[in-house]
Amino acid sequence: MATEDYQRIADRVAADIAAGRLRPGDRLPAQRAFARRYRIANSTATRVYRELARRGLTVGEVGRGTYVRAAQHAPGPALAEPAAPAAGTRVNLELNYPVVPEQAALLAAGITPLLRPDALGAAMGPVGPAGTPAARTAAAALLARTGLAADPDRILFAGNGRQAVAGSVAALVPPGGRLGVEAFTYPLVKGIAARIGVTLVPLATDEYGLRPDAVRAAHRSAPLRALYLQPTLHNPLGVTMPPHRRTELAETLDELDLWAVEDTIWAFLQEDAAAGGERAEGEAGEREEAPWEELRAGYRAEPAGGPAVPGVPLGPGLPLRPGVPFPPALPLPPLAAYAPERTVLVDSLSKRLAPGLTVGLVLAPGPLTDKVAAALRSGGWTAPGFPLEAVTRWLADGTVDRIARAKRRDAAARQAQVREHLAGFDVRSDPRSYFAWWQLPDGWRAESFLAAAARRGIAVTPATAFAVAPEGAQGTAPAPNAVRLGLAGAPMDVLPYALKTLAAVARGAPDDALPE
Repeated sequence: MATEDYQRIADRVAADIAAGRLRPGDRLPAQRAFARRYRIANSTATRVYRELARRGLTVGEVGRGTYVRAAQHAPGPALAEPAAPAAGTRVNLELNYPVVPEQAALLAAGITPLLRPDALGAAMGPVGPAGTPAARTAAAALLARTGLAADPDRILFAGNGRQAVAGSVAALVPPGGRLGVEAFTYPLVKGIAARIGVTLVPLATDEYGLRPDAVRAAHRSAPLRALYLQPTLHNPLGVTMPPHRRTELAETLDELDLWAVEDTIWAFLQEDAAAGGERAEGEAGEREEAPWEELRAGYRAEPAGGPAVPGVPLGPGLPLRPGVPFPPALPLPPLAAYAPERTVLVDSLSKRLAPGLTVGLVLAPGPLTDKVAAALRSGGWTAPGFPLEAVTRWLADGTVDRIARAKRRDAAARQAQVREHLAGFDVRSDPRSYFAWWQLPDGWRAESFLAAAARRGIAVTPATAFAVAPEGAQGTAPAPNAVRLGLAGAPMDVLPYALKTLAAVARGAPDDALPE
């Protein structure tokens, strides 16, 4: 066979990989079987496999065979100048799934024991909403780090966070029932409500989060069955509800005999209350201090409508009451710690770990546990056995904690880019979060800004995507001319370029952004 013939066969395999017919992780045939398939000599098959490895398309593992390799990302620029994305590449500031470089290696190390045939076979069995005893124990330990004492027998598992929310809402609110939500909320809650026939009732918020008086007024108008809210690092507004508001809200739930579904999916970006900033055992050099100077620097020097309150960290340009810090001076326990018999807590591992690995968890009050479990089961929303077993192992061996710490550092670095490149604009965010709420300059409408950004290859999310009330609904104010920036989606070397580009667009007039 001519020398170039083995390269032509390698080209055919490479084309199958590029077209998706061979996917990352697929095992290639043994070389003898490959030689028979292509009717070539064994020595030629060996040269094909070497060529594929040279191109970075496959990787050989001694004793296990040859596998298609995951796509390799091009290295970032060596200089500090913000990198423009490759021609035709879209910078996505809509989707918000944080990924840090070290997480793949950490996850691989933790999952290796699960690949033994005996362990793998056990993990492939069916599991119900209650998961396994080991999973419940590991999840209870995770929740304990937030300052919440969780009974493992009250913990349930779903396929992902959305399913955990859907199961919880379905258990609490019958079709046609009313669910109170913050006026700007997680967009997928609107889809969940439509699917299960629940009516969403938008409730007013302020600088402290959901207002208890708004809950009482809505309930007087027509009874609510439950609330859905994000008290910690609210998406998209970035607000964290301080202790006095959590206490008031817990009292309101008791007063009105209401349930709450508390979404804590982003709350891991707070430092764990139980950790207290101390270094984890065996992890020298990874001390995680609460970045209070950085937190103060990320907020305006003076609240709107009055002077700064001495000694009080300031909110994002919003009025404050003396003695109430914002953001809170310590990581806060969830609302479920303030109202344990009224709150269904929902969390997810996909933001902590990886977007392609989804397990949701629910901590329900004792009387509701069976009801939520039944809703998860009937909806087909229970967690599969393999990812649940993998997550259990990662929780137990400390992988989840290590990746969460890395993502906290990553979020802080991305927020620093926002402060640098969007300085002077009305941008509200918590320096610990992966998103920022940008009130656009006068003259800009969110839709016009969205289009101008899209023409420059940058995708952002308008305020209307988060608004519960339909645009122009009777009795509701129009959605603000604001956009949410999801900071996790863009590569770190591209994010400064995207922010500088958006800043340049915002400094111009809408007419300047129109195509010629």
